[in-house]
Amino acid sequence: MKKMKISDFNVDNIIDRLKNIEKITITVVGDYSLDKYVYSDPARDELSVETGLIAYQIHDTAKYAGIGGTVTNNLRSVGANVICIGLVGNDGEGFEMIRELKKTGADVEKMIVSDDIQTNTYLKPMRGQNRQNSVEINRLDFRNFKATSKNAEDKIIKNLRKAVSVSHGVIITDQFIDRNHGVITDKVRTEISRIALEYPNVFFCADSRGFINEFKNVIQKCNEFEIKKTVNNAENKETIKTRFVTLGGKGVKIYSENETVLVPSFKAKPPLDFCGAGDATNAGIMIGLTLGLKIEESVLLGACMASITIEQIGITGVAGYDQIINKINGKK
Repeated sequence: MKKMKISDFNVDNIIDRLKNIEKITITVVGDYSLDKYVYSDPARDELSVETGLIAYQIHDTAKYAGIGGTVTNNLRSVGANVICIGLVGNDGEGFEMIRELKKTGADVEKMIVSDDIQTNTYLKPMRGQNRQNSVEINRLDFRNFKATSKNAEDKIIKNLRKAVSVSHGVIITDQFIDRNHGVITDKVRTEISRIALEYPNVFFCADSRGFINEFKNVIQKCNEFEIKKTVNNAENKETIKTRFVTLGGKGVKIYSENETVLVPSFKAKPPLDFCGAGDATNAGIMIGLTLGLKIEESVLLGACMASITIEQIGITGVAGYDQIINKINGKK
């Protein structure tokens, strides 16, 4: 295995390519969520007369588009054009998520609103006097535990085909491990593999928690724990272009046909919040690939963006353009 150091890279080349980011269009297809933070101060707790239980008094809220939304946020933060394709419920959370995506300037016309589902939502209760000193307690997850409808699948595929024709890259966010309960169903996954063959000049990168070994003809990305659970080493290698495996602070391994390369991570200053780190990595890798950077350079850019987001506590972090330039140049 080839181990690289940050000093091995021409960071000026990476920075120079980033200047062309506004010419790039990237589609983000798959699972999206609303990350909703609700803040309560223990000093304001009240005893409920009706139940006799402590009632937390919410004094502040914050909302972010998560999963595919986090990828979108990071892409838009550096100026890439983004087309969003996902499913939301015809509910308040769906409205809020699309509103958050619109705020970034992303194209949300291909987001699908359905009465058949509720919007995936991570409700994060935060305890403390203010946002800065709050600590997250037990999260409440709003999920869909029934199969995605055929009608929704057909709309996803139709919208993806339209988007790919004007895109330089496609990021697939396959979040949930319940088969066929999210956007990336078996049918959609098969169609993605087919479309990837039809568009050889478009970069396709899939990030999947439960089914990474089932994606064909695309770049695969997962973390060191997911690969142990899901990847069969005896699978047909000819359908895999490249595989990235994130190793936290140890870096990112690149598995390709010819060799294995370890790209280093960037140092991050504690305390750290790893929420959205993988999504930031995905964004950085795709930005690099679509701008013509080498695979190793693209992965380094992804690692840089992830290191910036994990330093942002209690929010779904985003790496800004100036932050990336400073970090990759070795500045604090």
